[in-house]
This record gives sequence, structure tokens and C-alpha cells, in this order.
Amino acid sequence: MAELITSTSNPKVKRFLALQQKSSARREAGLFVVEGRRELQHCIDAGFTVDTIFVCSKLRGSSFEAPSGSAPLKNFALRALPSQPGGWAPPVHEATGGHGFSGVAAGTALASKKTASVSGGNWPLPESVRVFEVSEEVYARMAMREGTEGIVAEVRTPERRLEDLVLGEHPLLVVLERVEKPGNLGAVLRSADAAGADAVLFCDPLTDLWNPNLIRASIGAVFTVPCVACGSEEAIAFLKARGIRILTAQLQDSSLYYDCDMTGGTALVMGTESTGLSELWRAAADAHIRIPMLGALDSLNVSVSAAILLFEAVRQRSNG
Repeated sequence: MAELITSTSNPKVKRFLALQQKSSARREAGLFVVEGRRELQHCIDAGFTVDTIFVCSKLRGSSFEAPSGSAPLKNFALRALPSQPGGWAPPVHEATGGHGFSGVAAGTALASKKTASVSGGNWPLPESVRVFEVSEEVYARMAMREGTEGIVAEVRTPERRLEDLVLGEHPLLVVLERVEKPGNLGAVLRSADAAGADAVLFCDPLTDLWNPNLIRASIGAVFTVPCVACGSEEAIAFLKARGIRILTAQLQDSSLYYDCDMTGGTALVMGTESTGLSELWRAAADAHIRIPMLGALDSLNVSVSAAILLFEAVRQRSNG
């Protein structure tokens, strides 16, 4: 049977809470936390490595067993996934490792020695994944929101660099400079996923990319959309070297966004609502664009602006 944790003072629970609450703890441990079946599924599909799983069987409505380190997660609808030593790895395209990042093909991944029975197939549990049962009281302390289906996990933080991005012939990217609020960042990622954007770049970030509030707000889009945290100068050099047009969203010295060609490689660059973009990005831009403001206010939420601009690019590319 899996070890049952019934106290919130348990060291494993304390570590989980530290990862949940402190970016410094996440950096030091190289781990972040994921809550809920849907988010964890997206995380696994994108090739992330799961380190530890905590399950509350009573909230899942089923029993939980873990003979010899493995665990049947009954009625947990996850697809069967091959695994590699060190963690889960889904089948990926030969040219990429995960979603939109270069790497080694996982087509020849070794089968896990132990699998967990789930509805619709088996969910491999490699030897390296630790699984613990927690009481309802402990789970209530660990879960930040309701509706997480009784499962939370600790996942290894990947190293993501600009040069690892795999972009198409006419890529569409979103660039956010110093946008801080996790809710806004998560909403932008959801729009980027819906619009089929190639990547989102977080430049000079003020918020940890693996902040659980950001992950929750993105409903897993932080896993489905390739995203990289980097410096603005590094991002500008990356975009210029690949011939990707930089379109900065700003009110001054700008043209209406729907009059600007977005059919080629395009980076839509946005800053904070309070200060806008830095002069560095304004000077690097190939064009300045604006969304017309017909009311008394002159500012839109950055996530709303991102959605408008992204789907203008979709419209133009669809018409083409």
C-alpha cells in the first residue's frame, strides 16, 4: 500500500506547500506543483517529468493501492503513455522533444516496468515516481482550489531556452514585457493556445513562470504552448535573426492593428497597462500598432489586447 499521510506537519507536505508558496523554494528544488487531472494530463503530454504524486482516494471516489511502488489510479482517465528512465515521456514528433522544443525523439522510449490501471488503458508509473495517499484534511491544505479531482503533483522544472524553440515557416509569437499578474499571464497563454501561436516569450519577467496561480489561470496552457522566460535584448536578437517582424502594441505613433500585415513571421509585443513598453522594444519594432479606443478610457487589459491581436493574425492568415 502507498504510504498514508494524515498530518499537515509531515515533511513531504511541508515541502509541497513551500513549492506552492515560494518561488525561491521552486528554484532551489527545481520543482513546481500541478493541481488537477486536466492540468496534469497536459503536463504529461508535453513531456514534463513527474517527481511525486499525492492522491486523496476519498475525493476520487475510489480505492488507491501502490504495490512495490506502483499504484492503480482507478477511474483516472489518462491515456497510456510510454516512459523513460527518470519520468514520464509521451510519444513526440521526431524533430521535437515535447511541444515545440527541439530534443531527442521519444519514439523508442522504454516501457515502464509497472503500470497503473485507469479507465481506457494503463498509466505507466516509472520506478522514479513517488506516490503517496493523503487524508482529506491534508489534501484540503495542499489544494489551492476546488475541483482538482483529488490529485496533485510535484513536477521537475524544465530548462527552456530560446534556441530550443522549434518554429514554423511563418511563426506567430506573443511577447510580454514585465507583465506581472499571474491571472493576466495565464489568460494570455489560453488565448495563445486557442490561436495556435508558436510560442509566448516572458521578457524580464516579474512572476515565476511556474507560479501555481499562473498554471491555474492558464488551465494547463502553460504546458500546451511553448513558453520561455528571457531578457528583452536576448529576445529582440532572437527575433531579428529569424526575420520575425516585431509589432509593438502602443498608443503613440502607431497604426490600426488591422491595417498591419501579420501573415508572415510575427511577434506581437505588449507591456504592462500602467507603463506600457520600454523604449528598447519601441525602438526595435518594425511597426507600432494600436487597438482603437472609442470610450472614455485608453487602456485594455493586456490579456484582452493579446486575444484581439492574436485573432487578427488568425483572420489574416485564414483569408490568405
